[in-house]
Amino acid sequence: MEVCAGTSEGVFVVAEGAAKQVLRSRDVRELVRIDGSCFAGTDDGLYVSNDSGRTWAPSGLQGREVWQVRTDRSGTLYAGTAPTGLFRSDDHGATWTEVVGLAQLAEAGSWQIPLNPPVAARARALVVDGTRILAGVEVGGLALSEDAGETWSVVLPGDNPDLHMLFAHPAERDTLYASTGYGRLDGVAEMVEGNAGVFRSDDGGRTWTYTWKGITPRYSRPMCIDHRAPYGLTVASAPSAFSNCREENGAQAMLFRSEDGGESWRSLCDEAHSPSLANFHGLAVDPEAPGGVLVGTDTGEVWRVSDRAGWELCGEGMPTVLSLAAWA
Repeated sequence: MEVCAGTSEGVFVVAEGAAKQVLRSRDVRELVRIDGSCFAGTDDGLYVSNDSGRTWAPSGLQGREVWQVRTDRSGTLYAGTAPTGLFRSDDHGATWTEVVGLAQLAEAGSWQIPLNPPVAARARALVVDGTRILAGVEVGGLALSEDAGETWSVVLPGDNPDLHMLFAHPAERDTLYASTGYGRLDGVAEMVEGNAGVFRSDDGGRTWTYTWKGITPRYSRPMCIDHRAPYGLTVASAPSAFSNCREENGAQAMLFRSEDGGESWRSLCDEAHSPSLANFHGLAVDPEAPGGVLVGTDTGEVWRVSDRAGWELCGEGMPTVLSLAAWA
């Protein structure tokens, strides 16, 4: 198995317990493999590798923070950025064109993250299915287009505009999952059940149901879904957006799995990670172990987690691991 780790200081290749840096760039929040290429979304544009992450070249959008890259069935690439934007490429990332409607929606709604000073909202999660595009914006809401980005509407799962990750069920195209936080346009929501966590939609993103009942911590961000039955949905959560390994009691993070669409959840954490002192940021499906995942931490570690083998350390000594990609 080949593993790439996107970190706060660049991309590392992780193999046989060692981590080797192969790209220097700030905040690699996205690593995704598409049609044989691996794309890295960074604080300064997009990079592409055609040799399993060993070498990298710029692939456009320099000057933009790239948060996620996805493709539709025709091979068109889409990139979500900060400030809130959506870009399209019909030539595998050689050139990009902005889908201006999303940025216009953000500007009209004055979308922003309520920090001091405020930070521009970001399109950090995408699902593309034919002409239907869903863009999860932190903090703004779920932007939905049924006509390839010509027109947009906004949906707030549980009245929550703080969208983090967004995934479609591999076998049920209208079933979607979203992880959310406490951010609101005018501040921070009360930290009670229902105000953060995981939501499910069964109608393509138009309406949503809260599926995080009884789960703590509630602030959910990293998420992935296995493309193999029973399509396990894995989510990492922590008490807040700022939970980290340097706090007195650590990040207090947890890792949960559902194999029934969010109806029930179980912890994937072992004794040493219940809860975890390190926070979980990178999360990806393990291509060699059905139901298994790879987890990246703010202590610079990559772990392989499965019911069969438990927690296995794959690499360490890196900066904060923000994203992961792996292939057999």
